[in-house]
Amino acid sequence: MPARDLQEQLNTLREQLEQNPPLSQEERGHLHELMAQIEAQIELETQTQNTSLADNVNLAVERFELEHPALAGTLRNIVQTLGNIGI
Repeated sequence: MPARDLQEQLNTLREQLEQNPPLSQEERGHLHELMAQIEAQIELETQTQNTSLADNVNLAVERFELEHPALAGTLRNIVQTLGNIGI
């Protein structure tokens, strides 16, 4: 089930953030906002297209790619899963 995969990836991202990578408050806040959006989408379990969520996660991938590759990798997995479930 793709929604379960998305939840697992979100949990991985949460665990990575708990390890306190060197992020600014702005970066950390941005990721928490994205995580809240993803969690809301999972709860709704809608099949409607929400490209803004996928776009926001893609922007986060670009933002963290160079300095935080592990976070970016997890975010890429989230984008893939969002696409798989039609979001």
